[in-house]
Amino acid sequence: MLTPEELLDETCVACPGQRLPLGAFDVAPRPSPAIPFSSSLGYRVAAATGVPTCVHAFRVGVPPGLYASGGVPLPTSGAAPAPSEADLSPPSDGTLLEAWFLALVRSTPSARLAVTLAGAERLAATRFPPAEILAAMRRVLGGG
Repeated sequence: MLTPEELLDETCVACPGQRLPLGAFDVAPRPSPAIPFSSSLGYRVAAATGVPTCVHAFRVGVPPGLYASGGVPLPTSGAAPAPSEADLSPPSDGTLLEAWFLALVRSTPSARLAVTLAGAERLAATRFPPAEILAAMRRVLGGG
């Protein structure tokens, strides 16, 4: 289980984990239009319920579950979920760049990491502005 400090470090800027403890938000299996970012709250919420929702289980270290809305207890042990195939697919939404880069970092053998990130950066450049790509890569790689 992540400590509050680790949760801040591991989650993206659109995650309720930036402001709420584990268990105070639900965790969905993947991003979707049904879980948009709320600029007034500063994190994603399920549109149907208004419940804060994380969309990257591998980042918060718990499997998808209705922790806040359904009272599902947090797991007490077990390995953090690995990035899914959907997590490894290039995003169409710039708010998901950071999570995509992190999923690639976590699932790529260290000997291939530079090649994988270079390819991801080139692909991202066909969809997003350079400043947005750089900011996401810096957050993932610890450079700001």
